[in-house]
Amino acid sequence: MGLQALPAPLLLIFLRTVAALGPAPRSHSLHYLFMGASQPDLGLPLFEALGYVDDQLFVSYDHKSRRAEPRGQWDWGGAASPLWLQLSQSLKGWDHMFIVDFWTIMDNHNHSKESHTLQVILGCEMQEDNSTGGFWKYGYDGQNHLEFCPETLDWKAAEPRALATKLEWEVNKIRAKQNRAYLQKDCPEHLQQLLELGRGILDQQEPSPSGTLVIGVISGIAVCFIIFLIGILLRIFRKRQASRGATGDYVLAECE
Repeated sequence: MGLQALPAPLLLIFLRTVAALGPAPRSHSLHYLFMGASQPDLGLPLFEALGYVDDQLFVSYDHKSRRAEPRGQWDWGGAASPLWLQLSQSLKGWDHMFIVDFWTIMDNHNHSKESHTLQVILGCEMQEDNSTGGFWKYGYDGQNHLEFCPETLDWKAAEPRALATKLEWEVNKIRAKQNRAYLQKDCPEHLQQLLELGRGILDQQEPSPSGTLVIGVISGIAVCFIIFLIGILLRIFRKRQASRGATGDYVLAECE
């Protein structure tokens, strides 16, 4: 159950607990968000990528230009720097991988003719003691779909429709080992390089995790309240529409 779904009393207890714990040990993360639409009518490109260190956007890429663009105040030392060239090539490779995976998932759903979306989030986190952990998740049409498990080299299906793709991908053990190598080795090394590159930028920005979590919970409460309010307004509107259908049209009398 997500935080937004917690009853109000439990949310208050949770917030007090987080505040009492104080700041958590400092950690850093590198993650990429990939998204795309199979048809242009959804307003999304076939592939778009955003890269973040912690909460700082540092690179973007789209399928149409096939170019990586630096974001924020990161100083890469020029387009010919080894780190930037490595990043650009990685994004081009992920562009191809994303599209192939997209077609595979759509074919397994018999969705080759409709408009659909695919989302991927992958990356790693480094704790203060230098321990690391990785994640690689797919979402299809806005719903959780598949999650890679690096320890067992298999995929976890979040819904029955994902089983066909899970079985197909698990046959390819070479890809699974490459995924694990990226999450456990390449990604932490890349994160360490980016931390050195953006030291000044990140120092100016790293709110404590507890503070970020509290803000997220409060935002969730606000969203739930808005949804609740919209629901009430819709009920009132429907009742009025039903009443109007039963008694005929009417107008409100103006105040004298």
